[in-house]
Amino acid sequence: MSKYTAITFAPVQGFIEKSRKLRDLYGASQILSYLSQRLMKEAEKTTEVISPALINVQQGMPNRILLKGEFSETQARETLLSAWKHILFACRNWIEEELPGECHWEQEWRNWGNNAWEVFRGTGETISAAMEDLESQKLSHNWVALNWIGESSSLTGTDGIAFPRLGAQDRNPNNRQWKGENEEIKDFYRRLSCISENLPVNGEPEGKYVAPNEKLSIPELVKRLVTRPKIATNLEMSPLGDSFSDIYRRPKQITEQKKGRWTGWFMGDGDKVGDHLKTLAREKGDAAVTLFSHKMRQWGNDFAKSFQQELGRVIYAGGDDFLGVIYSGEDKEAIQPERAYTWLLELPQKWLEHGQDINLSVGFVWAAASVPQREILQHCRESQKVAKSLGRDRVTIRVVFNSGQYVEWTCPWDDLGILRTYRDRDRKTYWQWQNSSFDRNQQPNWNHIYSDLAQLTARHAFNLNRDTYNVALAIKFLEIYFPDIAEKLGDYDATQKLVGFSDDTDGDERAQATVEWICNLIKVGWYLCSNI
Repeated sequence: MSKYTAITFAPVQGFIEKSRKLRDLYGASQILSYLSQRLMKEAEKTTEVISPALINVQQGMPNRILLKGEFSETQARETLLSAWKHILFACRNWIEEELPGECHWEQEWRNWGNNAWEVFRGTGETISAAMEDLESQKLSHNWVALNWIGESSSLTGTDGIAFPRLGAQDRNPNNRQWKGENEEIKDFYRRLSCISENLPVNGEPEGKYVAPNEKLSIPELVKRLVTRPKIATNLEMSPLGDSFSDIYRRPKQITEQKKGRWTGWFMGDGDKVGDHLKTLAREKGDAAVTLFSHKMRQWGNDFAKSFQQELGRVIYAGGDDFLGVIYSGEDKEAIQPERAYTWLLELPQKWLEHGQDINLSVGFVWAAASVPQREILQHCRESQKVAKSLGRDRVTIRVVFNSGQYVEWTCPWDDLGILRTYRDRDRKTYWQWQNSSFDRNQQPNWNHIYSDLAQLTARHAFNLNRDTYNVALAIKFLEIYFPDIAEKLGDYDATQKLVGFSDDTDGDERAQATVEWICNLIKVGWYLCSNI
């Protein structure tokens, strides 16, 4: 019998990423936590749960489970699918009770119950061996795809639209009734939207749970419905509480006085947590792994509570990974970009409160008022991946405009404060401005460096269009406004850390990366710091 068992399930990332609303993300996070908790509660009957810790705290439960003892793949799969089917039944039952009528979709719900998840299991004489075996098992998928007749959901574009006649035998494109199906789907979602908000079926819903014009698949619909208080309570999930409607971004009608507000969105997680767990297990034993999980989960819980009191909301915090938004309510003053930047500067210190030896990578998006929420979430994922790919232990700041265009700058946490060392042509600095009780007359003028950059790039001074990249000129230019940076950028190791290129990067690519890093520093700095 193997000494250790490691279990996970998939597709976790895809389940979270296929989200249009924050409610989708919250619901997906709750479902994943619920499934993990049910797995652990079943496993602890016959084994010792090493990680995750705090088994009775459902919210933010990681989906990778480490056990001391034997827990078969069959047991894990049956437990997971049973828990998932329980969620599906609760949601379907609620719909059919609230909207009684003829239904033909039971088999489709059963199909999703049997085929939505894949379970992976690894075993070994040590935690490291079990985790490595788990990674090997994940390479071999045993996936079952579902084929659907008719239109697909408006979110994924692949899964069938959930409505009561989804499994009807007469659903055939050659059948005359097919032409009227679209109206039937529209009517179903209009009525579903009404009852979700406790309105009569002929009411005027806000679309808080389900928008009348949406066409969702069964899993997408379930993500929304588990955030309803009654269904969440029946499933023993954490209710959403306040909705996300207080995240004020733009008025219903744009005017000169009310043009909407910028908001800050961040996604982060710990670097190489799997490797760290293996090292802990090898060097310090099982108790150290459990303690690590306890510390990280406690940190996520504390972080979510404290952040909500300061700047906005944390959508989820599953230990070492989290997603949140910086905003202010409609009745309050807008959050200024410099305040968001200040919070980013303070985040590494906040991160260290868990006391564990792992670094942090974050994608931060400063988004204009009219950028669709789904696009913002995608920018968060992409910017975090950039931070990881450029060496980890850093933050990628992406400023996204209403047009969909963006500027981006990545920087190690240790050097993020460089924006506050800016000195304009009049020798005004952030520190002078701060020491003068924020006298606007002492505010450093970022327009100086921004306009100079525009002039130089227009004249191709840095050879950005010729693939030769004049690094020396770019550094000299930056030195005028950031006097202390030239020495760093003149050193290979320091430049490599700042810019994030690897030892395998050739000279031309290093030059390009360095010049672009300087230009992006100025652009992002202007957007974050010019209005302080």
